[in-house]
Amino acid sequence: MQNRPAEPAPQRTGSNASKSTLGSDLKIVGDITSSGSIEVMGEVEGTITARGLMVGPEGRASGTFSAESVEVRGQLEGRLSCASLVVRSAAQLTSDVTYRSVVIESGATIDGRFKITRD
Repeated sequence: MQNRPAEPAPQRTGSNASKSTLGSDLKIVGDITSSGSIEVMGEVEGTITARGLMVGPEGRASGTFSAESVEVRGQLEGRLSCASLVVRSAAQLTSDVTYRSVVIESGATIDGRFKITRD
């Protein structure tokens, strides 16, 4: 039987941030900030600032949103600023959007203004 030294626990850093899931049973009113990704399965009213944002099929988000990448499968309403945006076929997006790249699947419901940025 050999004794091995214990391996150090992995360290979390901002560049290796995790995903936070806001469950379907949650309703949050307020501001949310994350260095990682946020997945909205419930309801959020307020401001979300994160590296990534995903609004799930049953998710509803209203307010102001800023993220590098955004995927909408449910409902998003308000102002959105992102580098890349994917709007899935069942999504409902009512928003003024500032983006660098966008993909909108057939069947998605879109209402708002889209403005491309080049920075």
